[in-house]
Amino acid sequence: MSTIFEFCLLLTLLSQGPEPIRLHPENPRWFLWRGEAVALITSAEHYGAVLNVDFDYVRYLETLQQDGMNYSRVFAGGYVEPPGAFGIQRNTLAPAPGRFLAPWARSDQPGYAGGGTKFDLDRFNSEYLARLKSFLAEAGWRGVVVELTFFSSTYGEKQWAVHPLNPANNIQAVVVPDWKKLHTSDNGAALAVQERLVRWLVRELNGYDNLFYEIQNEPWSDNHVMGDQINPYLADKPGFPNAVEITTAPSVAWQRTIARAIADEESRLPRKHLVAQNVANFRLPVCEDDLVQEVGILNFHYAYPEVVEWNRGWNRVIGYDESGFAGREDLTYRRQAWNFVFSGGGLFNSLDYSFTVGREDGTDVGNEAPGGGSPDLRRQLSVLSRFLHSFDLATLRPDCTFVLRAPGVVTRVLSNPGTAYALYVQGRGPTTLTVQLPAGRWSVTWSNVEDGDLLKEENVLSEGTPLRLASPDSAGDMALRIVHE
Repeated sequence: MSTIFEFCLLLTLLSQGPEPIRLHPENPRWFLWRGEAVALITSAEHYGAVLNVDFDYVRYLETLQQDGMNYSRVFAGGYVEPPGAFGIQRNTLAPAPGRFLAPWARSDQPGYAGGGTKFDLDRFNSEYLARLKSFLAEAGWRGVVVELTFFSSTYGEKQWAVHPLNPANNIQAVVVPDWKKLHTSDNGAALAVQERLVRWLVRELNGYDNLFYEIQNEPWSDNHVMGDQINPYLADKPGFPNAVEITTAPSVAWQRTIARAIADEESRLPRKHLVAQNVANFRLPVCEDDLVQEVGILNFHYAYPEVVEWNRGWNRVIGYDESGFAGREDLTYRRQAWNFVFSGGGLFNSLDYSFTVGREDGTDVGNEAPGGGSPDLRRQLSVLSRFLHSFDLATLRPDCTFVLRAPGVVTRVLSNPGTAYALYVQGRGPTTLTVQLPAGRWSVTWSNVEDGDLLKEENVLSEGTPLRLASPDSAGDMALRIVHE
């Protein structure tokens, strides 16, 4: 009797707690979380914070909070990397031998390729669940939203060698006909294992408000058809990074199965969480055949800003949940973030390779990797976050009509017409913008996007005709805030 009472009490407490992060009902390009319109902006570790037991996630989350980041993406443990994968020297997603904490319990049979005993896919790991819940709780206290990615493409034989669902690594010896089909409906007995894992996690994590799920990381990697070329003048380079890889129909069908399992499980639970679909690299106008209907977030990797405009009609958050293969310069990722968010994207994540085991404060700037990450980059991204959230975010939408002329620069505008305008200005300044500002008195403030310092401020009176605004004498990128007085 007491067990039933405690269960009912738990359900009551959960139902009275904060609602999980969701799409903003008035403007679904942004999120609504804890009563505020929110964009998620971060530079975060390479997804191993939970599954790598040597990683001090408390120190990591403290660093995110101190640096003004509000988001972290982590993998659930259905995929892990061997050392050296993707040229990353100290990879948090590649634990030391025997230090991989998977969602499945270990058996007493030796032989896991990554160190230790094989997995028992019929039993879940209580130690893993406790660490995951602790991570979510710590993140929630620090104002950090967590994207939990259930699965990932396998990419290659070295990754498959340490994969928990490789029949050599589990005592059930689950038959997978082809690892490239692991995340399709033609995956043998693996689908039942995958669905059990998803349902278990969805049940166990229902109480967290700072959580949303992503079905699979980069599903196009193992199963794709080639799409549009990014630069048709480079016809001799038909693959990555000069072409969009479109996820195949069998892979999308498998994702729909997983999404239905999430929805079905949550239909009996107090809280409903957002689900994200990782669509493509670079850019893609999403069609009905690409889309998992249950998802509220369409995520892209290495995204071009136009992907937001191309997909605005879906009334979902458009996310850029992985960057980080474009060298080490902070400027590269800062510009990616400002351009994407000021096109109306609600989520940005730069892979930050300065977070490593023993350097969870994000200061390992010498880590060899295909990308960057640093305390400086996080400070620069916090400038973006503070600037954006200084507006009534729920009222802001992309505006391509406000700027009439912008010599030497590219501008991206978010506006609440007649009330407030937020501009990102990138190019060869200084410049003089011609804008269509409604009649009235306006406060105009220019600031440095690198450190947030004030560059110029003035009050202007508009008569409702095209108005010229001279920028500060600066050659760098700038943010411009225009607010009706």
